[in-house]
Amino acid sequence: QVQLVESGGDLVQAGGSLRLSCVASGSRFVIHTMGWYRQAPGKQREYVAAQTTGASTNYADSVKGRFTISRDNAKNTVYLQMNSLKPEDTAVYYCNAVATVDIMSRNYWGQGTQVTVSS
Repeated sequence: QVQLVESGGDLVQAGGSLRLSCVASGSRFVIHTMGWYRQAPGKQREYVAAQTTGASTNYADSVKGRFTISRDNAKNTVYLQMNSLKPEDTAVYYCNAVATVDIMSRNYWGQGTQVTVSS
């Protein structure tokens, strides 16, 4: 099993910045892709950004140019630097990892961290 723990969510004014972190822990696992999703009240969970172990990154159009994803593979940690935040970025942000434990690969999710952007 892989456990993901997010941190860094907070209340911030529009135009401000936040940095989210997510640490993966467990045993006998290899992480392939780590990323972030978010879910606003009354909406479906949506993709935000992801980075492969090879450092390839991908972003949702809604956050391109404002958010930056990065990883520290040695620490099994992924970060999401969020700049120029907008009220519509308000959501619970979930860390996601695609990982192999022994021979089985699957998706893992964190418990979420709340980001609230006030106008």
